[in-house]
Amino acid sequence: MGKKKTILDFHNMKKSGEKVSWVTAYDFPTASFAEQAGIDMILVGDSLGMVVLGYSGTVPVTMDDCISHCKAVRRGAPNTFVIGDMPFGSYQASDEEAVHNAVRFLKEADMDAIKLEGGRRVTSRIKAIADAGIVVFGHVGLTPQSSGQLGGFKAQGRTIESARELIKDAIAVEEAGAQALLLEAVPPEVTEFIAKKLTIPVYSIGAGLPCDGQLLICGDMLGQFQAFTPKFVKKYANVAEVVINAFKEYIDDVKNERFPEDKHVYHIKDSMEDFEKLFKEFE
Repeated sequence: MGKKKTILDFHNMKKSGEKVSWVTAYDFPTASFAEQAGIDMILVGDSLGMVVLGYSGTVPVTMDDCISHCKAVRRGAPNTFVIGDMPFGSYQASDEEAVHNAVRFLKEADMDAIKLEGGRRVTSRIKAIADAGIVVFGHVGLTPQSSGQLGGFKAQGRTIESARELIKDAIAVEEAGAQALLLEAVPPEVTEFIAKKLTIPVYSIGAGLPCDGQLLICGDMLGQFQAFTPKFVKKYANVAEVVINAFKEYIDDVKNERFPEDKHVYHIKDSMEDFEKLFKEFE
């Protein structure tokens, strides 16, 4: 297993033009698989609310939910750069609360960085967390925690006015001290401008090719999450179909007594005659 990358590595990758690959993960096995595959980064996203916990959105996810899943991911991927996603309500109230919760990700779950949503409205939070010595990833564009204000899960930056606001947010996030920025559901033309404008790495989730790397949600790319599939997702597997078919085959085997076979059972060590005597003791 290679040496774990640092934020400096990601800055150098931006300079050299090497793209960064990252995915979300929420549990030990998925994180382990991602690390074995050679992924650059893992995000323990608050998307776990929908993908793992079955909520209709990310808002119900708590700090304790995130910390628990971050711990599992760290155990699965000890040699990978892992980012904890700050859930709704964990940084909105004050700079002090934002720092307190960001610190929890490092102290309790051994995260390498935190991510939070928002542009100019959260610059004081970004600065406070960065000043505490924590690596901060910004996130602008379609920000699921505030999707209600955006009118739902809609792409951003598609008009001149929207793009202008997005660019202002991106610049503000860098100036506040963020070390990287995630753009979600943004046209590639805007993504390319922002990626060239900023000195920090700019990554895409549904924001096109011309940037410093790509993020996908594991449940989407693996075909595990069935409620909906965003336009920007490429499915690399259909795990749901494989798992459902496996369950169906198991059910059929049980009903028709094809499972368990002899190779699946443990055999007695003493004679059957002795066991029959034992059974008679209880008749």
